[in-house]
Formats: sequence, structure tokens, C-alpha cells
Amino acid sequence: MKRFCLALDLVDDPALIAEYEHWHKKENGWPEIKKSILDSGLTNMEIYRTGNRLFMIMDTEDNFSFENKAAMDAANPKVQEWEELMWKLQQPMPWAKENEKWILMDKIFQL
Repeated sequence: MKRFCLALDLVDDPALIAEYEHWHKKENGWPEIKKSILDSGLTNMEIYRTGNRLFMIMDTEDNFSFENKAAMDAANPKVQEWEELMWKLQQPMPWAKENEKWILMDKIFQL
């Protein structure tokens, strides 16, 4: 198993933050998105929020790669529809590269 931690900001607007949380409740999630996540080699995903900052923990199979997931996502029209909806609610972090959303975080401590 591999673990990755990523961060992203939401647009700092209470209504848009509420909408983001609405779409991430179990009863409102799109089954096609859950399937695409599992099909890409993720075994667990959690998203946490403080203010407008999101923190994601991804547990994956050993052979997971971001490149493979990106290719699968690009070829999936439902994932593209989801990403378009989410991008209206998200904003890049100040240090993000062009078109970069979720940014991989560096582990700096482990007990």
C-alpha cells in the first residue's frame, strides 16, 4: 500500500463551500466517480476541510500511478463532467502550476 496526501483550496464563499460538501456526502456522490476512483487503484480516500482548505488522504495499491489515473480520467466523460462541476467550486493554491488542482504534499514528520 502507498499513501499520498494532497491539498487544494475551495473558493472562499460559504455557499460554494456548502455546495462542495453537498456533492461529497455519500447520498449525493456520483457512483461513476466512486467506480473510477476504485478502478484507478485507490483503496481508500478521505477529504478533510478547514476554512476553504481541503486535505486529501489517498491509500492506493502498490502499482498506483498518477499518470495512469490521469489518463483514465481524461478518457472518462463522466469524470470530466464531475471535474468541470468541481472546478467551479475550487481554486488553485497560490504556488500551483498552471492547470494544477490537487497538490501533492511532502511528509515532514512521522512518529
